[in-house]
Amino acid sequence: MSEIPKLPERLTHDDGKFNLYHLNELYKALACKISMQISEELQEKISITSGMWGGSYLVANDEGKARTNVVRLYCLINLPQNTSLDKKENFERLMVLYHQSFSATFASYNLSFIDPQWGAPIPYSNSKRPTTTLQMWEKNNTVKFLRAFFVWNSVPWEDSVIYDTIRNIKVIKEMLDMNQRPVKRPADEYKFLLQDVLIIYYTLRGALSPDFMEHAEPIMSELLEKFLGGLHDPGVIEEEYLNLYSNAIVYGLEEALEGPYKKAGLDILTVENWPVEKINWVPQELRENLGRSLTETFASFKTNLEKNNA
Repeated sequence: MSEIPKLPERLTHDDGKFNLYHLNELYKALACKISMQISEELQEKISITSGMWGGSYLVANDEGKARTNVVRLYCLINLPQNTSLDKKENFERLMVLYHQSFSATFASYNLSFIDPQWGAPIPYSNSKRPTTTLQMWEKNNTVKFLRAFFVWNSVPWEDSVIYDTIRNIKVIKEMLDMNQRPVKRPADEYKFLLQDVLIIYYTLRGALSPDFMEHAEPIMSELLEKFLGGLHDPGVIEEEYLNLYSNAIVYGLEEALEGPYKKAGLDILTVENWPVEKINWVPQELRENLGRSLTETFASFKTNLEKNNA
């Protein structure tokens, strides 16, 4: 296997805001490290890939600095199928390696993650090989928690991010389905929803239809501006939820994925029942339209960091 990438010297800027390029590099480095560890233990090549989950990088500054305070850390971790990891005891060992590595690595950045819990399947993931999570809490409440999603099929991070939007759309549709009445929820739940809609929208932006973009762009731009300015008033938060609901935003997001996957005989509305080999699979047209943009975003962060630190 290739040499383990170096960990970044720091994760945050002087004002405490995370650098999302460095955070993504940390996840990649840990995936490489643990690939080597588990491969040696099992005497079998196990290739693991990883990167950030969540779309804060989509609105970061040109160096990858988050524009808002990041209080929950998420990552996607992609595992190969048909290896020794299929055995329960080996998967459990992988969880131990990961939570130990998370604890030791983040401790060097003054983040203390404790109380690892794992094993719960994630709704709307593959029914035969569901996505599972590992979650740890930060002892000093500098951030709230770290949650890692373990997805079967080791692919480039960009593919995994695009594929996961299918699941995430199904999650947000629980509250945005126009065949049901608007759902009454606490403001915090509405805010999580609004954030997920922003993440999906900006992740899929390059694949959205022109008609939907014309309809949705003013709505999403205004919502993003409110988020970046601080969205705290419960009444305003609920108004934004109702605005997304009444404008059928979730259906335009579905449309961006539905056509490309349908050409391959896959229905995004029944993603749970797809063949296991199609977990983390992305059609070429989406990979070209969306994957390239994600790659270029992080390449630009790296270039600007190197230029400004020279």
